[in-house]
Amino acid sequence: MMALQVEQLSHSFGGLLALSDVNLAVAPGERLAIIGPNGAGKTTLFNIVTGIFRPSAGRIRLLGQDVTRLPPHRRAQLGLARTFQITTLFPRLTVLDSVLLAEWGLADRCHAVTGRLSYGEQRQVELILALAGAPKVLLLDEPTAGLSPAETASVAEMIRRFSRDTTILLIEHDMDVALELVDRVTVLFQGRVLAEGSKEKIRSDPEVAAIYLGTDDA
Repeated sequence: MMALQVEQLSHSFGGLLALSDVNLAVAPGERLAIIGPNGAGKTTLFNIVTGIFRPSAGRIRLLGQDVTRLPPHRRAQLGLARTFQITTLFPRLTVLDSVLLAEWGLADRCHAVTGRLSYGEQRQVELILALAGAPKVLLLDEPTAGLSPAETASVAEMIRRFSRDTTILLIEHDMDVALELVDRVTVLFQGRVLAEGSKEKIRSDPEVAAIYLGTDDA
């Protein structure tokens, strides 16, 4: 049984086709990166998987159960969690009020008000909060966006330490960061799956290279 399956998924915003016939299958414990240029449909895919949007066509299965028509809270109850590109925390709570942090390297900041943490520390808190419910499948949307190189390294190390009990789908614009963290990669381009496979295959794919070198863009 797959942890997550996306079958022939399509979605339009008015006359704009954002996703077209997207198929994914992610095994339990696997770490899959979803990469591609801006406008490729990555966040739209996450919004459909989590129930924020309903697809124009296609099906989503979570741990073997069809969740296509379930609302977000029911999907969360079944073991699905996510983070967002923009940090969504309660800024007036202390870190200690938000979550137990000692084992994640923020113990010395446990009494700090969350809104006064550095942006990198806030991203770490958000990741820990996403794990608080012990999700079976975790979607991470650009977890290193806007971070300095040092903050990116800290967040990447945190993700590496996540238990394999949790299946991870990772959207990451920085291909180098993505390839460090995952087992397999799917490349979206203009709403379609352009390429998928091992990290080595994606790194050597000439079409993927063309996209990231800017000779083709979404």
